[in-house]
Amino acid sequence: MANKEELAKLITVEAGKVLRESRGEVDYGASFISWNAEEAKRIEGEVLSSLVPGRRTLLVSQPVGVAALVTPWNFPVAMITRKAGPALAAGCAVVVKPSEETPFSALAIAELAHEAGIPPGVFNVVTSSRDSTPSVGTTLASSDLVRKLSFTGSTTVGKLLMAQCASTVKKVSLELGGNAPLLIFNSADIDQAVAGAMASKFRNTGQTCICTNRILVQRGVHDEFVEKLVSAVSKLVQGNPFDESSQQGPLINEAAAQKVENHVNDAVEKGAELLVGGARAEELGSLFFRPSVAVGVSGEMRVTCEETFGPLAAVMTFDDEEEGITMANATPFGLAGYFYSGDPGQIWRVSEALETGMVGVNETMITSENTIFGGMKQSGLGKEGGRYGLREYLETKFVCMGGIAERPVD
Repeated sequence: MANKEELAKLITVEAGKVLRESRGEVDYGASFISWNAEEAKRIEGEVLSSLVPGRRTLLVSQPVGVAALVTPWNFPVAMITRKAGPALAAGCAVVVKPSEETPFSALAIAELAHEAGIPPGVFNVVTSSRDSTPSVGTTLASSDLVRKLSFTGSTTVGKLLMAQCASTVKKVSLELGGNAPLLIFNSADIDQAVAGAMASKFRNTGQTCICTNRILVQRGVHDEFVEKLVSAVSKLVQGNPFDESSQQGPLINEAAAQKVENHVNDAVEKGAELLVGGARAEELGSLFFRPSVAVGVSGEMRVTCEETFGPLAAVMTFDDEEEGITMANATPFGLAGYFYSGDPGQIWRVSEALETGMVGVNETMITSENTIFGGMKQSGLGKEGGRYGLREYLETKFVCMGGIAERPVD
């Protein structure tokens, strides 16, 4: 992609994502366009066997209509293409409402769509200030012209949009908040588990919806895991996100930094022990928070009940498989869950027992353009990605043709 570096730099400017990750996001975002462009060729109907003489019955796939796509700031390019790719492939015009934190990335995507030959009026972007965002959302959700709304963001806002969409009974898909558990069992490869925890917890400085939020470690490997995790976290490089050596950038805004700070303070006040980090890196700027590890975390602490969305690894301990699963599922959310185990039987049991829409087994980097993305419980409705994501933008129409006489006899 000729514009890759420019688009990556724009993501870094707007979201503070380190440049190496912004480049990866551009590739990730482009993959949804490429995949769905090919998948559009495979939108098919079906001819059914008629049970009544003189009739023919069939199913036809048609675009649902105008789709409103409300996207977040943490992946300002990829979250647009993950929604717009299947919508355009299905034949829907789209109206993108990007986060007020990252409007320019969305406008850049609109310009690229224009350069690629998307007709005028098919790919549209509506930007807004923070104050006007609620009214824009309400307009999209209640409009008769919009037949589908896709939203990625907080559960609170998702519930509000879902209620507003009820007035026109439009199709809705919601990718909402998470509280992802990562379980480390005694049988796990600890080095592999630490690498997975690092990739999941500290990606985009902890600001992804499927970041590990609670690390649950079986007692037999707790000390070894924590020692290696602290060592790895201590080596993370914070700095200017445009610096090629930087692995951790700033948080998106002051509210985000304050939330991480509040979670750290709450955990320490309630008995957790901070092993590394725990404060802002003021020498870099007020939005830089040092990568942190806390142990002795318990269920009454905010970090286990709320999505931190920042670089705080909260470690809890469990004794056996049943307790670990119970702790992992003790949340109203169910977006992603991960675990590390070397026991084949345990792998099957835990995969089936976790109440999450996505499960990573001995792996935490689980997303790609050809697989589904979506949660259970209060983490949302519907799926994105792969052929299931394309179906979200299609209506299946039943057609019954009568009056088809039997072939005349010569």
